[in-house]
Amino acid sequence: MITVTEAIATPGALKRLADEGVSIWLDDLSRKRITSGGLAELVASGAAVGVTTNPSIFQAAIGSGEGYEEQLGDLAVRGVTVDEAVRMMTTADVRDAADILREVYDTSGGRDGRVSIEVDPRLAHRTEATVAEAKQLAWLVDRPNVMIKIPATEAGLPAITEVIGLGISVNVTLIFSLERYREVMAAYLAGLEKARERGIDLSTIHSVASFFVSRVDSEIDKRLTALGTDGALALKGRAALANARLAYAAYEEVFASARWLALAGDRANKQRPLWASTGVKDPAYKDTLYVDELVAPGTVNTMPEATLNAVADHGEITGDTVTGGYAQAHADLAGIERLGISYDEVVQQLEDEGVAKFEAAWQELLDAVATSLKSKGVDAR
Repeated sequence: MITVTEAIATPGALKRLADEGVSIWLDDLSRKRITSGGLAELVASGAAVGVTTNPSIFQAAIGSGEGYEEQLGDLAVRGVTVDEAVRMMTTADVRDAADILREVYDTSGGRDGRVSIEVDPRLAHRTEATVAEAKQLAWLVDRPNVMIKIPATEAGLPAITEVIGLGISVNVTLIFSLERYREVMAAYLAGLEKARERGIDLSTIHSVASFFVSRVDSEIDKRLTALGTDGALALKGRAALANARLAYAAYEEVFASARWLALAGDRANKQRPLWASTGVKDPAYKDTLYVDELVAPGTVNTMPEATLNAVADHGEITGDTVTGGYAQAHADLAGIERLGISYDEVVQQLEDEGVAKFEAAWQELLDAVATSLKSKGVDAR
């Protein structure tokens, strides 16, 4: 298999993807990836120009304990709480990653070179607590290229507006529905308007909206398979791409509106769509499906390492595969709805499951750190 370094140096898929206006961000981070030089090498090669994290990623990294022993020992001596220990370790990793990506941030004018860290997922349904946590994370990381991840729950929407209004860059996560995505974009514009009222330079604020992809197919395919008819089976593997393509159509509409143009005149930045959950869940599908078929200018695709390697090796980047597919996307979602599969029910279920999954991963991380601290003689709470 070709390496990502080789791929970016030649006219391969990763380079073509970048040439099409897609920013490639790595959906992974760990202390080992930082200290080994692996992240720096990936960034230097141009294969990845940003990093995203989430509670599951940190649970896997810190839960293993590898590379965190010294810091855990220091935290144990200080007698910190489990929550504080986790925050000190995660923000340290994000700070170091942000330093590695700082040159990309500077040369791209803040567009890329970003590292995302998520608010405590247990706060997903508490607006004021989410705002307070976002402010604290921005202060702890203390790097201009950090993005604070806020989930697109109902409580998250006003939090997005307030945090953007404070001049803090935000990665909105766990977006599954087209309606919620429009609400997210509206929350972003409202935040920019607040920031402008406060005299904040809008050009310093950046945001991405993380629209989740593969999980949509996982749930709808399961329901299509249960129906088992030829018509149902013919629609398998189509819902996620249709949903994402219509999200891009909504993005084009909102960021051509009069409301946006007034903000653009004050040097505001568009909130870019970010394709998340782009690793395929069904082995029957090509492993680069959600990269090859979601190429559009001004987007971000955040990939787990396996997907990044697969794209470097055999991705098929043939130009814009989004804007010409709106009619088919509408038809695919309408066809699924006609079969009795409720789009609204599915996307709400996925949002609820997404929050629950991150809460569970966060709790597992807290439990693992508590065990480590206890082994060092500290019964942390």
